Amino acid sequence: GPRSMAERRLRALIVDDEPPARTWVRRQLEGDPDVEIVGEAEDGFAAVSAIEEHEPDLVLLDVQMPGLDGFGVLEMLAGRKLPAIVFITAFDRYAVRAFEVNAIDYLMKPFSRDRFAGTLSKVKAQLEKSAAGAQRLVTHLRQDGRRPEWLLVRAGDRSRFLKLRDVDFVEAAKNSVLLHAGADSYSFRTTMKAMEEALDPGRFLRIHRSTIVNLERVKELEPWFNGEYRVILKDGRILTLSANYRSELARFKSLPDAGEA
Repeated sequence: GPRSMAERRLRALIVDDEPPARTWVRRQLEGDPDVEIVGEAEDGFAAVSAIEEHEPDLVLLDVQMPGLDGFGVLEMLAGRKLPAIVFITAFDRYAVRAFEVNAIDYLMKPFSRDRFAGTLSKVKAQLEKSAAGAQRLVTHLRQDGRRPEWLLVRAGDRSRFLKLRDVDFVEAAKNSVLLHAGADSYSFRTTMKAMEEALDPGRFLRIHRSTIVNLERVKELEPWFNGEYRVILKDGRILTLSANYRSELARFKSLPDAGEA
């Protein structure tokens, strides 16, 4: 089973774009012998990288950050084992209510030392439960129509952030998928099914067991043999729409040259 808190310290990561807020949170945490601060991040992208690198138990996560907000960070981590999340927010309560059930707690800025201490004891008591809550939160964001805009992908031996709208098509690989963007392709550890669920259905279409295409990249469709179609991209690459996915063709109707298909 999971290691109990008594056996090791709670690994915490602080994410906030305001240095004074990070300093304040750090001070509160440093006073607790059960907590080890493994890092700080000042924006959402740095947060995702730090979560990958340090695998913290707890992330104190600012909701409103430029570039990639707190919810965006969670979306990018969907499908992995998530840490417990405490939101730090200047939002009014109504905006937070939807997340109360799923985040372990939230701290309204400015928050007091006592309030913070209360949150921390809640975290310690609920750590296992809260990671499941973070997963529910991601599901909740999806149901609200939020989709990830970025993925952290592997390019050789380094990681980089890829904007999903830059992906031309997704191809199944052994234990992962390949995301093709222009001349480059990037590996991402997930399943085609999870990928399909994460992508915006208004933009991406599953055309084959092993292919999902960005509709904006499609130039035309050509009927082919055995009920299949050739899907010709604007850059000249050719993909196959298999007969099993023909029911999806209706969604091609909105494409410029595919009206006849």
